[in-house]
Amino acid sequence: MDLLVDKLKEVLASVLPIIVLVVIISLTMVNVSADMMIRFLIGAVLLILGLTIFLFGVDVGMGPIGDLMGKSVADAPNIWAITGLAFVIGFSVTVAEPDLLILGQQVSDAMGGTLSSAVIVAMVSLGVGFLIAFGIVRILSSFSIKYFFFIAYGLIALMALLVSNDFIAIAFDASGATTGALTTPFILALSAAVSARKGGHMAEEDSFGLVGAMSVGPILAVILLSVITGVSFQGQAEAYRYTEGIVAPFFSAIGHTLLESLMALTPLAILFSFMNWKQFKLKKRELKRIIKGVIYTLIGLVFFLIGVNQGFMDMGRFLGNMLARDYQAWLPVIGLIMGLVIVLAEPAVHVLGDQVETVTGGFIKNKLLLVFLSIGVGLAVSGSLIRILVPSIQIWYYLLPGFLLAICLSFFVDDLFGGIAFDAGGVASGPMTATFILSFAQGAADRIPTADVVTDGFGVIATVAMAPIVMILLLGIIYKWKLKQQEMD
Repeated sequence: MDLLVDKLKEVLASVLPIIVLVVIISLTMVNVSADMMIRFLIGAVLLILGLTIFLFGVDVGMGPIGDLMGKSVADAPNIWAITGLAFVIGFSVTVAEPDLLILGQQVSDAMGGTLSSAVIVAMVSLGVGFLIAFGIVRILSSFSIKYFFFIAYGLIALMALLVSNDFIAIAFDASGATTGALTTPFILALSAAVSARKGGHMAEEDSFGLVGAMSVGPILAVILLSVITGVSFQGQAEAYRYTEGIVAPFFSAIGHTLLESLMALTPLAILFSFMNWKQFKLKKRELKRIIKGVIYTLIGLVFFLIGVNQGFMDMGRFLGNMLARDYQAWLPVIGLIMGLVIVLAEPAVHVLGDQVETVTGGFIKNKLLLVFLSIGVGLAVSGSLIRILVPSIQIWYYLLPGFLLAICLSFFVDDLFGGIAFDAGGVASGPMTATFILSFAQGAADRIPTADVVTDGFGVIATVAMAPIVMILLLGIIYKWKLKQQEMD
């Protein structure tokens, strides 16, 4: 019970600033209907409740599953068994990720139905599986993470020359969609277990970076899909329809949200059950606790997604549209403030922050990490809105120098910070960003004649995923400088 109360306090501190910001804008700048405001507040309550239960379930159930599977991977008899098992785990926890299912449909629509959402989801999941396998091998072989990402993003840069700017944005957005509320905590636990099993002085440094590695897979997969199929991007957005009613939308969303969440958990549950039968053979008490944790995770995820999708998306879209009409010059400033607070409500961000504090023995506090992440996401959202306002600014103007700077900075920090930084890029672009911020940007783009709703909307998530990497690497440089100052004193 104490753990649940602690999680509730943590969630309230994170989500309340967003609610207060939206209420202030609604009272001072935008005339929001009573129905929409009530839906937003109901969604906020469900979000707080769901996020609290979800984080509790992660601690009780998903973390131990990740630990067990990580040990299983590390104990595999040879490199082929290790990579094969890591691939299966990576694919199974990604193929039904709710965020990825939504993005797959969006991309399919943007392609004019040339490729089905199932093909896109499968291709992205394959990319994740391969990169997690390579990431696990990197950990066990002690290959430096800076060279790993240098090679990975160098390959992305070369392949990006073969596709349009639209596909680059979609590829990076697919990366953000795979690091969702379910996959991220599991992969973090998997990474920590494998590095701990390996042991040695590099164990701490190697415990991060796997989320960053899996984020590379979807980028390469989508670019490769574009090159192989030669499909063209047809950025046509359907007219947006705002939700009607107050309570009814929440009840109507229960069925399909529960189904999506069950689908997300089923592949992992089947894999865990098989591995427990063959290998783990847990005692009934341990197994019962893990099952409870998974159930809590499911319940929390359902509440969270219903609250976000039914209460937040309409509000984000409407505010973006109205502010672009009446306060266009203020959009980047408002986007900066929204980005500063919205990242604090991402479930996976808190999971990463807690694990960073644990692994570093409390030297890197969760709060400090959150401050740097907030600044990075705030700047990213602001920059994305500037791109919507100024049509001559293209997505690669941000992504190319941003990731080039990140790769360069990674050579000036310890591998521990390199791993944390690339993990942070993945966790910052979660369900809150993919709903509220994306909806806000699309609402603004819908109002501005020179902007494209689909193209500019996709680019927001891509930019948000890049900025935290640079910010955490800067934190690593500051940390290294302070350490040298202490040694000199």
